[in-house]
Formats: sequence, structure tokens, C-alpha cells
Amino acid sequence: MSMRPLTLGAVALCLVVGLASGNAQQPPASPPQPPAPTPAPTPMPAAPAAAAAEPAAQLPCSTCHDEAKKFIYNPHARGAVKSGEVPNDVCATCHGDGTEHIDAGGDKTKIKKPVGKEGANETCLLCHDVTTDRVSRHAGTHANSGTVNCLTCHSIHHPAPLAQHLVAKPQLELCGTCHSTQTAMFRAKPYKHRLGRGGMECSSCHEPHGRPAQEMLRTTQAGEAPCLNCHSEKRGPFAFPHDAKELGGCLACHEQHGSSNQKSLKRANVYQLCLECHSPITADTLGSQPPSFHNINTPRYRNCTTCHVAIHGSNRSPQLFK
Repeated sequence: MSMRPLTLGAVALCLVVGLASGNAQQPPASPPQPPAPTPAPTPMPAAPAAAAAEPAAQLPCSTCHDEAKKFIYNPHARGAVKSGEVPNDVCATCHGDGTEHIDAGGDKTKIKKPVGKEGANETCLLCHDVTTDRVSRHAGTHANSGTVNCLTCHSIHHPAPLAQHLVAKPQLELCGTCHSTQTAMFRAKPYKHRLGRGGMECSSCHEPHGRPAQEMLRTTQAGEAPCLNCHSEKRGPFAFPHDAKELGGCLACHEQHGSSNQKSLKRANVYQLCLECHSPITADTLGSQPPSFHNINTPRYRNCTTCHVAIHGSNRSPQLFK
């Protein structure tokens, strides 16, 4: 009985020693590790070259020039507009290739601007060099010179509103730059053609590109005075024509650029005009002499057209009575 307590004590001692030695051999616990980072996404490949910025040389002229934006309404762009833009090739027709101008950031020395006689001859006449028996760009009164040339009267980018042929100003104002006497008559005289009201203009009667002298008028197809383009009832032919019209034309009696007298006559009183040809004083007159009972001092004989109503010619009366 005395050995049993000893045996139990020895077993307990061995268990205690074994646990102590086990604790002495176990390594210390390591600190907690942070979570592994998420891998970065794989970068996308670079955009293709087609998506790169548009080259400067391909930019339309309208990028910088408002004139090019409005040029879609210009006659020179007719049939060439694409997607609401005027192609640069249209601008290059007059201004030359603009690639260097664009690459240089708008350097004005690298673009062509037609000016003066040289610009008109080298640019405008490339397309508008028309020569006929009545019209000439080289021999006419308004042929290109240092004083007057295409670009004096025409403005390609800034024409007068509603004006035809891209003229720089309304025609009466434009022509008055040089022809001030004639335009002053149109402004000051009460009896005149109504210009600038949608009907007549200076160029209705005058051919600005015509050859010198009488060819500056827009005659009819038969070579008649331009007056007959509108006043065709005065044309004739008549069996009994009025010689004043045959010899002196319309301007024998009428002022074409304006008059102070009714019907644009050259004289205030009709009889004063008639007496220039039908004088009773001498036989050396263009027209017949009035009969002796025509006393010009009497008012009843001063209104010649009261009786001679067919003053432009008649098919029934040699005296132009009807």
C-alpha cells in the first residue's frame, strides 16, 4: 500500500515535466499578415492612328475665316458645297494652296490675296475673260487698270446685300464714285427712272464691260437704243416716222438721266422743244415749218402735242395727228 502513492506522484511529476518541455520547444506566434494587394488591371493598347487629332492641313478654311462660312451662299461655291462646308479646294482657286498658311498658324505671307490690276488679271480673268463683238475685258472703258479693275466694283466676300453680280455697293452709289454728275441728276431731278427699287439699275441701259463709245449701251438684239427694251410701243416701224427719232434718237427730246420737266423732256415747254427743229424763222431746219396761222404768241399754239398726238410716229397721218 505504501508503493501506490509513490507511483501516482511519479506519474504526476512526469506529466508536469513533459508539459513544461513541450511549452519550451514551441516557437512564439508570428504577427498577423496584411491581405495580399489586388493585382492592377492590364493597360489597354494605345488608340489607333485614325483616332488621333486631325492634321492641321485638313482643317477647313471656315475654322478661322467667317468669310468661308458664309461662302456656301456665294455663286462661286455653287455645286461645290459638301456637308455644309466649302472645300478648301474652292478657296485655293483664288487664294492658292493654303497648307503652309495653316501650318504656320495663319501667316498672311503664305497665302495669296488678289488685289488691284494684277490680282484681277491673274485671278478674275482666269474664268471671266469674255470677249465678244460688244463686250471685252481688255478693250473696254472699264478694262483692268490701276485705277479701275474687277475688284474696284466687285466684292467677292462682302458684296452689297441683295445686289446682283457681287457688286461692292448698290449700283447707283457704286457708279457715282466716278460718274458723279449723272448720279446727282438721278438724286435731284423729279422726273427720272426709278433706280434701285428692284426694277432698273444703271446696268439696265449701260454695259459696264462694253467696248468704247456707243457699245457701252445695252442695245436691243436689232441694234436699237436700249430705251426700246422697255418702251417697245415706240419702236415702229411707222409709215410716217417722226424724223427727230430717226435722226437724233430718243435723246433728241428726252433727258435720260433725269429732268426737271415732265416726261423727262429737255425743255420746260413743248413748243420750245419742237421749235428746235420746226423753226418758222428760217428754212434751214430739220423739220417742216409750221403754217403761218400758227402764232406762237398765242397759247393755243404752244401745246403742239394737243393736235400732234402721235409724236413718235404714225401709220395714218403724215402730220402725226393720229
